[in-house]
Amino acid sequence: MAGAVALALSGLVLAVTAPAASAATHPVSIRNLQYNPASMNVAVGDSVTWSNDDSVIHSVTGGPLNSPDLDPGENYSFTFTSAGTFDYRCKFHPDMTGTVVVGGSSSPSPTPTPTSTSTSSPTPTPPPTGTSSPAPSGGTGGDGEGGGPVGVGPLPVSFHLTDNQNAWFDTNTNLFGGRALAVAEMPRVPISATTSSLPGLNLDGLPLIGEATGDGGLLGGDALGALNGDLPGLDEFDYDGSDAPLIGDLGVDPLKLLGLDSTKDAINKVLPDGDPRAKEAATLLDQLSDEMEDKPANAPTTLDDLPVGADLLPLLEDIQKYAETNDLELPVTANFDVSAPAAASAHTVTGLIWPEKAKGFPFDQGGAFVGKTSVQLTEPGLYAFACKVHPFMLGAIVVDDPLTPGLDFGEKLRVNSRSLNVPSNADIIAELVQKFFNITTPGNWQRYSDTEATQWNPSYPPAPILMNTSDGKQELVPSLDAYLKNKFNTPKTLPAANKKPSVPGVGEVWVDTQFEKFAGKSKPGAATKIDASDWTVERKVALPQINMNNPHNMWTDRDEKYIYQTEWFSDKLDVFDRKTGEFIRQIKVGPDPSHVMTRTDTDQLHVALNGGGAVMELAPGGTGIDRRIPVQAAGDKIAHPHAHWMSGDAKHMVTPNVNTYDSTIVDIPTGGIRKERTGELPIATGMTPDGAKAYEANFLGGSVSCISIKEDACVDGGTKTHYKEIDLWGDYDPVKGATGDFGGLPIQLPVTPDGSALLVANTLTSNITVIDPKTDKIVKYLPCDSGCHGINFGAKKGGGYYGYVSSKFSNAMSVVDVDPNNDGDISDAKVVGRMLLTGDDNTKMDDKITGYAGMGGQGVLAVPLVYNGWAQRVPGNAVNDQLTCRQRNPIDYESKCS
Repeated sequence: MAGAVALALSGLVLAVTAPAASAATHPVSIRNLQYNPASMNVAVGDSVTWSNDDSVIHSVTGGPLNSPDLDPGENYSFTFTSAGTFDYRCKFHPDMTGTVVVGGSSSPSPTPTPTSTSTSSPTPTPPPTGTSSPAPSGGTGGDGEGGGPVGVGPLPVSFHLTDNQNAWFDTNTNLFGGRALAVAEMPRVPISATTSSLPGLNLDGLPLIGEATGDGGLLGGDALGALNGDLPGLDEFDYDGSDAPLIGDLGVDPLKLLGLDSTKDAINKVLPDGDPRAKEAATLLDQLSDEMEDKPANAPTTLDDLPVGADLLPLLEDIQKYAETNDLELPVTANFDVSAPAAASAHTVTGLIWPEKAKGFPFDQGGAFVGKTSVQLTEPGLYAFACKVHPFMLGAIVVDDPLTPGLDFGEKLRVNSRSLNVPSNADIIAELVQKFFNITTPGNWQRYSDTEATQWNPSYPPAPILMNTSDGKQELVPSLDAYLKNKFNTPKTLPAANKKPSVPGVGEVWVDTQFEKFAGKSKPGAATKIDASDWTVERKVALPQINMNNPHNMWTDRDEKYIYQTEWFSDKLDVFDRKTGEFIRQIKVGPDPSHVMTRTDTDQLHVALNGGGAVMELAPGGTGIDRRIPVQAAGDKIAHPHAHWMSGDAKHMVTPNVNTYDSTIVDIPTGGIRKERTGELPIATGMTPDGAKAYEANFLGGSVSCISIKEDACVDGGTKTHYKEIDLWGDYDPVKGATGDFGGLPIQLPVTPDGSALLVANTLTSNITVIDPKTDKIVKYLPCDSGCHGINFGAKKGGGYYGYVSSKFSNAMSVVDVDPNNDGDISDAKVVGRMLLTGDDNTKMDDKITGYAGMGGQGVLAVPLVYNGWAQRVPGNAVNDQLTCRQRNPIDYESKCS
């Protein structure tokens, strides 16, 4: 017994004197816009250290966690002193979330005071030019929500990215009917005026060659003067693409029209006093003005072909070389701000076009962000930017060399598509420039009437543009306005939008008219309901009580009770009553929810987070979040899925990933994923009704990717293969132009419920590609409106299907019959109807439209759902009972319908 007591006492002594378990430190790496690991379990007293191993700024924010802004290479540590679950996020990247679960203490010792520390690398390296550094401070913007539309050298051009339908890249100033265009001059500082090299150079008081005002800025009338010295004289001049007015017939001074007076001034400032080259240049520029008088205003003139060219061009080149030797050329800074309340969610600023020699390009970020970023524009020429999440958000800057005639587009331009490097007079550049102004200038949107034909006459800046050919020759376009109208044959007559299909549809069609403005809310957009029995606009649902923000895509539930509506520019999904339009609920799902569908087996919702890296699975009715399904592996680059599609057997989901240029095949029951290759910026998915293969629209690639979901199902030359890319540019040369129909910037591409046809909406070319899924070959093209965007299929009364087509920059919807005579041959597919989306006095509304009625057509939903897997489950009622047996059984009708 004594031995046992001694042993027990010995154990007690050991227990009392044993050292307390030491607290642990757990690492979290921040990389590719993810916390890795995103969740962990620790003990009370343990610490967690977050290390920013990414190339952009991040934070650790939530509850007691409140890191400073972490630049690349910096760390943040926090010691947890109490048990609980601690959720956190990055305030710059809304889909970056993490969780720390703190369990019991590893030691009975008293809990210390909570501590947190932040450290940085000894000599943090700033990101190179062209990388994103979104931060809560830095950069210079203009007053209000926009920025400065015009810059000179160190004076920046500033854009504020917003949710507003006419100011997505907002300069805060209206130039030529839009707010997305900025201009800048790239001035030079005489080296004689400096006493040090450019790094650390004090610019105060230095003479900026090319400046238009005393402070170096170009504002108001000076901004217009940078584009063209005689714009007021052109205000009332209306170019018609059908004629070719001569410059001398315009009634304006050609010297000012072509910007040659500004070229003279710049030369005088560059050259020393008394330099004879200044006088010679002035004489030759006057001669150029005279020789241009009998040239057409709507076509480029090759300067080498003019008599003056032999003397003028070598002289200008000599002056430019002198300036390169004797002056410091200053880059132009472009600032971009993504912040509330103007922007309710995350965006990217992605280079779309830039001069070949520009440093810091291609310019992009690791993913969608909230904050600020900037880039230095180091070469004269055309720069264009887009948001990859919302690719109709565009901004452009023309950086001009004042020592050349006209505004410089640059010698060669890179295009963020197919690795293009083209001369600035290439056809693809004209296509993109024209679409830029058609998109960003609301006055250029197509406005149909239902009673009469109307004229569509888009306008463009009447600015002189200097372009280059493939062989390096300079072409001067006297007026961009006249040139684009001539090239694209505008104005055009729009027929009355009152063509109704001779056979009605079954049920109703919902179109998200995303750009409509309403009196009772600050954010745009409504869901518009069309009665397919008589093609009237029955209802508009704007939901002003929740300030519904840019409604983009819809779906319905199995009982057809609800409409599920995504808010693409926020983080919410809305639910409203399908029959009454009454608001039911709103649920926060994550950044930039784009598309929504339901599972055929459980009726759960799947919502793609276009600004994130997952698809959210919600309970039926949208009452709660059941599951988060990542579409990239942990630690991989964030995917940003857009328009997914789901198989009718609820086994597979396919997402197009705009940030990683690939596709994810998701096993729905398990959440397992595999990646598949695509073309550039895949944006939307279609799927055959048997779930055998999916199609991805490659927005920047100008192609459609066919991907086999299981065994080889794509068809290439009559052979089954795993993957095939269908080229929409087969009859298009990006330099010379088209030799036949082609498709550009493809978006939605549904397959008919019976698998007989695939339709592709092309927003660049305003047309629809018809593809045969049996051969995976293009059959034909059909016309569409400006900004052709959304397509979905609904039932045609008596059998067959209608493709309902929306267009962003038109107030009308089109109807396509893929097989008008139901003979199984889709070569006779045609547009059979067009009607307004504006509504009339009989349209039920929950708010008053104040602008852009019927505009912004994007997501399309037909009720009843007629796709395989959904069609079999539609409820029985007077409307749905009009469906034929074949429409209710789209792929197994032979065994189900006698």
